[in-house]
Amino acid sequence: MTSPYDNHAFDLTSDLDFFSLLTGSYQRIVGRRLVQDGQGPDWLYNYAPFVVLAHNTEPDPRFIYANRTAQTCFEYGWEEFVSLPSRLSAEQPDRAERQRLLDSVTRDGFVENGRGVRIAKSGRRFWIEKVTVWQLVDEKGKRLGQAATFSSWRNE
Repeated sequence: MTSPYDNHAFDLTSDLDFFSLLTGSYQRIVGRRLVQDGQGPDWLYNYAPFVVLAHNTEPDPRFIYANRTAQTCFEYGWEEFVSLPSRLSAEQPDRAERQRLLDSVTRDGFVENGRGVRIAKSGRRFWIEKVTVWQLVDEKGKRLGQAATFSSWRNE
């Protein structure tokens, strides 16, 4: 099943439909709100103090969203992030564990309290902790990708 976000580099930084997908699927699947009332796409992209990332459903999923906090954490700008296969956020030895986590999300809808080592553009390795990963599923049940959020990271 393909997603409208596959094979395209949409600018989702302020897209209301994508914001609704991201926050709506989080609330439906995880059971909590990702943002508070009045915190719209601009707040999430520019001002949220936590990382939010999303990738699409391509066979080798590519990032389609990374808020400014994610860009700072991983040291990629928007254009670089949205052309990056999401597997490259982890080094080769850490990719199997990352894939197990994503497979659990596919099976269970979401995973909380994930953790793992990730790599920034510069090669800096860092731990991410208290990670929530969830399915991006529209209101009709169509799977459009996966997203992750975390607010805790530290250099290795």
